[in-house]
Amino acid sequence: MKRFLTIFSSLLIVLALGGSVAEANGKTKVADTAIDKMEVHYIDVGQGDATLIKCGDAAMLIDAGENDKGTLVQNYIRKQGVKSLDYLIVTHPDSDHCGGADVIITKYDIDTIIMPDYAKDTASYRDVIKAMDYKKYKVTEPVVGESYKLGDAEFTIIAPNAEYEEANNYSVSIVLEHGSKKFVFTGDAEEEAEEDILDNGIDISADVLKVGHHGSKTSSIEDFVDAVDPEYALISCGENNDYGHPHAQTMNTLRTRGIKLFRTDEQGSLIASSDGKKIKWNAAPTGSWKAGEPQKAANNTTKAESAPAASQQESTPAVEEPKVESAQDTNALTYILNVKTKKFHLASCSYLPTTNRSDSSLSRDEVIAQGYDPCKKCNP
Repeated sequence: MKRFLTIFSSLLIVLALGGSVAEANGKTKVADTAIDKMEVHYIDVGQGDATLIKCGDAAMLIDAGENDKGTLVQNYIRKQGVKSLDYLIVTHPDSDHCGGADVIITKYDIDTIIMPDYAKDTASYRDVIKAMDYKKYKVTEPVVGESYKLGDAEFTIIAPNAEYEEANNYSVSIVLEHGSKKFVFTGDAEEEAEEDILDNGIDISADVLKVGHHGSKTSSIEDFVDAVDPEYALISCGENNDYGHPHAQTMNTLRTRGIKLFRTDEQGSLIASSDGKKIKWNAAPTGSWKAGEPQKAANNTTKAESAPAASQQESTPAVEEPKVESAQDTNALTYILNVKTKKFHLASCSYLPTTNRSDSSLSRDEVIAQGYDPCKKCNP
């Protein structure tokens, strides 16, 4: 009986200690469940996006930067010991996201490639498709609400939720969960897509927000940021980029909420390490809240410094206003129709459809009568 009581007491002590956290072989042990650590590498690719996620032996890459960054990304992930990828997500077909993906597809064995059902007639996108054909890979289209395992982590698709005019809004967006820690990635999703994410019913609260569209004011609407409610935010953009990223409006949204900020343009590549209970970074948050400045604007301002005030005002660049046609010319316009989204555009619009396109010489009123809505960008 004495021996039994001794063994029983020992068992009680072991059970009492079972919930404690212990480190062994790179794993975190919580309540007798071993969890592989996860690393999220926000790779500095200048004005673009590329994120490597490792969890145990599993690895995933989200985007691969511009055309000239493919080899840089390849070398980075190779140095991290990655020999193959479980997933490659190409969020959308803009070159600063898909440009280097052809190199990654050619050089690595990849189990699953997730891309939106949206194509662009550009050399960058065609190179990605050629690389996939060469490796005989197939595209897995994103389905909102569908989840995928990445080692001991899991990610869920939260966008795209609809059909859009702009490529940015087709960005594949995810919530990544590791233990109790969560990360959100939205590519270049803009206001319309963010509103649709808010409406789809998926919980997007997270610890870390990868700020959409490089910190552009077209993304990170207040309601979306509030729904994520992150402790940390990260902006991936190029130093002194031509777009003025990150924009002051976005910086103010983050700063007024007390969110700790990281920036690749100021800090280089950044790494967030999660053990499932806490997140550690390879650098401290930036103390800078300086917004970007478009380089073309800076150059024009410098040239106009000695000119009269009126001249300076004329030299200050602004958002290009849509061209207003005179009443007599309106009916002579040729409109570009998107037969899938039922939108119509001016021929000069930067958001012309590359598929499901039909050219029309009908008047504006006749096009609208056929059920088409004018594009909000070019205001035809």
